[in-house]
Amino acid sequence: MTRRQFIAATSLAALGSGATQALADTASLPDVHWRIPSSYPKTLFTIYGAMELMVKRVGELTGGKFTISLHAAGELMPALQVVDAVQGGTVEAAHSASYFFIGKDPAFGFGTALPFGLNSRGQNAWIYEGGGEKLLADFYDTYGMVHLPVGNTGTQMAGWYRKEIKSVEDLKGLKFRVGGLAGMVLSKLGVIPQQLAAGDVYPALEKGTIDAAEFVGPADDERLGLYKVAKYYYYPGWWEGTAHLSLFINKTAWTNLPPVYQTVLRIAAMEATEWSMAKYDVSNPSALRRLVANGAQLKPFPKAVTQASFNAAEELYLELSAKSPAFKKIYTEWVKFRNEQVMWQQFCDLPFDNLMVNLLKVK
Repeated sequence: MTRRQFIAATSLAALGSGATQALADTASLPDVHWRIPSSYPKTLFTIYGAMELMVKRVGELTGGKFTISLHAAGELMPALQVVDAVQGGTVEAAHSASYFFIGKDPAFGFGTALPFGLNSRGQNAWIYEGGGEKLLADFYDTYGMVHLPVGNTGTQMAGWYRKEIKSVEDLKGLKFRVGGLAGMVLSKLGVIPQQLAAGDVYPALEKGTIDAAEFVGPADDERLGLYKVAKYYYYPGWWEGTAHLSLFINKTAWTNLPPVYQTVLRIAAMEATEWSMAKYDVSNPSALRRLVANGAQLKPFPKAVTQASFNAAEELYLELSAKSPAFKKIYTEWVKFRNEQVMWQQFCDLPFDNLMVNLLKVK
């Protein structure tokens, strides 16, 4: 047994309960090659980097028998057409955010984030232990796909604005790049939502095609240069208390994989998710300081704006539940889980975090 084969076998033994084939003898396993287009550019070193880590680990754990070529946005197809390519069998899998595809069904939002939803701990708990994985699997099966979370941004900022937002009135007519169901919520308050891929955000904001844009948080926002064309930086991003990225896999391609390769993908995706959250927590603080030094003005949303947004979200969820059986099925279970998590958080992380902020008085 070579060193690589030993690492592959012991890694699965340590991490992958459910791996029923030993990888010690990789010669017995088939050679498999997949192509995976992403909705993101390589410059987003954490979102795209999580996929790079996953691809690397899959190759290592299979002794080079299962290889994947990863393609940045636009290399194989436009960024927001990757899921259609998976459904059509053009590629085996794709990397994106599920909420880009709520036009197919609003239930696509659950895989990434819902406004006023879960934080990252809650999202992981819901998916891996709280029944979310099964609910999402049933939903994506109707689209001929298998879904794996791969990467997470954590709680996001609320984006960059050319003008201050002092009241709900200031939202009316605002052309705002925002993804997922947040756009539907904000449209109830007069916002004109725009869904743009990452590479299109800066040019649109610079040219004035849009008035504001949210993306992720300090590290990615700095790389996109958004602070150069809009100075008001709002928080919190109530529409993304978490944001899982997704690996969408063609169901036939998944079924044709040996079970051990399926397990390898799951392990590698979970590792990439954990890595990405750690990476963001390391890179965001220093990036935020640099953004402020370069003129960004940090602003919390006024309470009247967040309250109006919350009310609009609750109204929207009732409307979507009436229109989409898939949304209603998932939402019924999700909202109960969310409420339990919020109850628990008020006694654990939240008071501890507030305590530390008050004691350290960090600025």
